[in-house]
Amino acid sequence: MNKRRVALITGSSSGIGEAIARRFAAEGMLVVVNSATSTEAGEKLAAELPDAIYVQGDVANAEDVHRLVEAVAAAYGRLDVLVNNAGTTRYIDHADLEAADVDAWRAIFDVNVFGTWQVTTAAVPHLRASGSGVIVNISSLAGERAVGSSIPYAVSKAAVNHMTRLLAAALGPEIRVNAIAPGHIETPWYDRAPESLRDSDDWTETHTPLRRVGTPHDVAEVALALVMSKYVTGDVVTVDGGLHLL
Repeated sequence: MNKRRVALITGSSSGIGEAIARRFAAEGMLVVVNSATSTEAGEKLAAELPDAIYVQGDVANAEDVHRLVEAVAAAYGRLDVLVNNAGTTRYIDHADLEAADVDAWRAIFDVNVFGTWQVTTAAVPHLRASGSGVIVNISSLAGERAVGSSIPYAVSKAAVNHMTRLLAAALGPEIRVNAIAPGHIETPWYDRAPESLRDSDDWTETHTPLRRVGTPHDVAEVALALVMSKYVTGDVVTVDGGLHLL
């Protein structure tokens, strides 16, 4: 049986997920790239990595989740690392309560919360069998502070943060569970944000302690550190250049 670490990164056809996939591959891991819709980009990324496959699947769909995890097991015979990176949002002004209707809440929670839960529970038997399973949930600074693209999004990430702590307590010692809460990160997702949010680039570069906008690589480095750090679990690591200090 293969002894190299196998990592599944959901939502990894671009942005933070892609950076994590590339960083893990550079470290010698076997990588499973995933996306719900960006099939061509996912297949291209997998082809560029030394040892990787692409599996399409929507984390909000229970059948897709089962197929995704079983595809990993069939291809590599094991699963050691799960990065729950797949996420979605809607850009809604926090004061516009009517726009944040129940449909918006459901659409966001289906992916960010229920999707994270579904992939995790499907992966746990394989992670436990590996003997040193690791889960890294990609959350957001919006889950820690009263900021974010919308109230439903921020609340969904707060749920992911607390889910992380609860899972760490429930799954140890066989599986470690941590989360990363990125702040202002330059990604294609951020590029599609309203102009009012993208105007914050200058503010970030002027006011935050590290004086720059973050990159997906910054998040990927922390993801790798959490995989390698054997005595860390139940933590939510903020990656925001010090924005949370302000």
